[in-house]
Amino acid sequence: MGALIQREDGKVLLCESHKWPGFYTVPGGHVELGETCEDALVREIREEVGLDIKVVDLVSIQQVIYPSEFWKKAHFIFFDYLCEVQGNQTVRVDENEIQSTIWSEPKEALELNVDRYLRHFLLRLIDKSVPFSVTWK
Repeated sequence: MGALIQREDGKVLLCESHKWPGFYTVPGGHVELGETCEDALVREIREEVGLDIKVVDLVSIQQVIYPSEFWKKAHFIFFDYLCEVQGNQTVRVDENEIQSTIWSEPKEALELNVDRYLRHFLLRLIDKSVPFSVTWK
């Protein structure tokens, strides 16, 4: 599960994480037993970047099997959500999962070093004709 967190000015939060070396990513994580996806996302965002968010929309679903960009062998099912920052807040990275952050316009983010999963997420946010669900092997 991941979140494109958007501010009032339309910019989205991109993160650098040692788990996705050399690529920008988005904050997120896994669902704990008994949590909804949305509750887990609110918790993970608060833990990783210190922001209180509102979950707005499920933008895409991506099945990612053994991504070469990830630091270890894994199989993910990404539920990609658009979220809004609640009020005027400052990002506070946890430094365990996230090392640094930047705010970027979604179209400008496509010109940065983003992996194919974040690229799909951004493209889907910009253009709803992009497929909702994809599988990457």
